[in-house]
Amino acid sequence: MAATVTAAHHFVLRHLYVNIQSAQTPTSKLRFVTPDKESSMSTSWQEKEFEQICSRELLTEKAADIEKTIVAKEHERTRYDFDTTMFYQNRFWNRRPDGIVINKYHRTLYILEFKRSSDRNKNFLRVKEDEANEQQRSII
Repeated sequence: MAATVTAAHHFVLRHLYVNIQSAQTPTSKLRFVTPDKESSMSTSWQEKEFEQICSRELLTEKAADIEKTIVAKEHERTRYDFDTTMFYQNRFWNRRPDGIVINKYHRTLYILEFKRSSDRNKNFLRVKEDEANEQQRSII
């Protein structure tokens, strides 16, 4: 079941990418960095354009302040207890947003996070936005 749900998630996300890209004008400055797959922040930051927007060192420093406010999950406790500084850095650089869009002219990165949900609850959109924001808080 999990494989089917993940496949559906990726299918919808790819469809969204295609539609957004097709709606762009020839002068659009947006570039989808991860249209076919999720990539870790570490892998993404190997691209020159990312480093030009913000150095890896500066981003590590800024993200650490936010990562420290996010409670370690039970399955992360051993790594957290071993070396908290490296834990926060590794957790940040291993984050895998669903997509990243870059506008190098405005020096802006857009983090895309797609949440599956049921719309039976009238607050579902707020709940899912809150989940996505919490999940990627140190990136945004």
